[in-house]
Amino acid sequence: MSAELEEIHEECGIFGVWGHPDAARLTYFGLHALQHRGQEGAGIVSNENGKLHGHRGLGLLTQVFSDEHEIERLKGDKAIGHVRYATAGSGSVDNIQPFLFRFHDGDMALGHNGNLTNCVSLRRKLEDEGAIFHSNSDTEVLMHLIKRSSKPTFMDKLKEALNTVHGGFAYLLMTQDAMIGALDPNGFRPLSLGQMKNGAYVLASETCALDIVGAELVRNIRPGEIIVVNDDGYTIERYTDKTQLAICSMEFIYFARPDSNIYGVNVHSARKRMGARLAQESPVEADMVIGVPNSSLSAASGYAEASGLPNEMGLIKNQYVARTFIQPTQELREQGVRMKLSAVRGVVKGKRVVVIDDSIVRGTTSRRIVQLLREAGAKEVHMRISSPPLKYPCFYGIDIQTTKELIAAKKSVEEIRDYIGADSLSFLSLDGLVESIGLHEDAPYSGLCVAYFNGDYPTALDDYETGFLKSLTPDDRVRLPRFAHESSDYEGNEYTQLASLE
Repeated sequence: MSAELEEIHEECGIFGVWGHPDAARLTYFGLHALQHRGQEGAGIVSNENGKLHGHRGLGLLTQVFSDEHEIERLKGDKAIGHVRYATAGSGSVDNIQPFLFRFHDGDMALGHNGNLTNCVSLRRKLEDEGAIFHSNSDTEVLMHLIKRSSKPTFMDKLKEALNTVHGGFAYLLMTQDAMIGALDPNGFRPLSLGQMKNGAYVLASETCALDIVGAELVRNIRPGEIIVVNDDGYTIERYTDKTQLAICSMEFIYFARPDSNIYGVNVHSARKRMGARLAQESPVEADMVIGVPNSSLSAASGYAEASGLPNEMGLIKNQYVARTFIQPTQELREQGVRMKLSAVRGVVKGKRVVVIDDSIVRGTTSRRIVQLLREAGAKEVHMRISSPPLKYPCFYGIDIQTTKELIAAKKSVEEIRDYIGADSLSFLSLDGLVESIGLHEDAPYSGLCVAYFNGDYPTALDDYETGFLKSLTPDDRVRLPRFAHESSDYEGNEYTQLASLE
């Protein structure tokens, strides 16, 4: 990701395989391709003739599975895995997935990508009924709903549970005799089915993970669908007909890997079109275009081609520096930017440069980038952002927790330009974003969720709009932190008490 957008995080990535003799190792490879979707923890559960084996831990995938024996003991020809970054629940090992459950009628494992908007109320209701939770992740809610259902079959229980939870979710379950994937009614998170040459089926958050294991894309899982993979092949069922695609636009902007395809749209190509459209909307007289590494490079390429300017390597990223977002103070975050990014003096000195970045979050990283380029002798620095201004939180699985972190929620474009010290600043228009991605679905915004830019959420926000939250104005509501411990302003109130359960 670019330096600016490393301050925002996708929740996780999921991967599963059915019918491969070395399923756990294959899952490891698939998760490695999805490591960008979560670096906090990882886990794999394998299925050996109906007996499930699991291993999980905190850290990167290579750290969790640093001992070769951890993979070797996960026997069986079926497995599911998960890489995590927390948007709900704390960062303890108890919250690392897949969760492995031991029931009298068989083992079951569960992984989840997304965020539930009615988790708090569901959890309270389940606890009042006697449910005991072993984590504070919203993922565990689904399993309690399944086991408490009075429906006659497992599939009926699952459908009832999926119609009870709200929000964004791509679930991956492993039972004794099936691997099951399910997508929320809006398809906020991507999920794809692939097949290997030996006939094994693979489910993955992104198609880049299919490519890494040599699987061919069979189909995308659509909103409201359940896919069941077993020894007989796969079947697709629907648990609801009330669906409308609203896939997260940030998957295309920066979360997904550029070699992934989402609903037939290549991510790199979409980013190039964003850059080209940005050049049309916001041209500037300059000597060169510079992309902020890494995920802005595609948009920079598109901007350069459309503007006729050379695309230069004016910023270098040190790949071996710890992520800047973990630094506890602003001073250390800025030092982290200096360690991670360097301006190439021999390229930018005396030049008018156009800097392409994915977005502006707090603005501090953009400000430091401008300073780096000026210190390297750049004559002019023009910032061009290949997405609209980020103004609103996400409630479906992205770690945009409060608008107080989003500079565009508080300042105009001109005020942001002044803060970061650029000679000019422009963002891609919302129409430009939608048309550049080019999903062309028969749905609002062509099948994209763009709520982070305009506040038009495609679903009700459930727990975020209940209780005392209803008494607040919309402007107040979007400024509340999603997690109580992140803002002392709301300590002791009802929202704090509810949010602490997430």
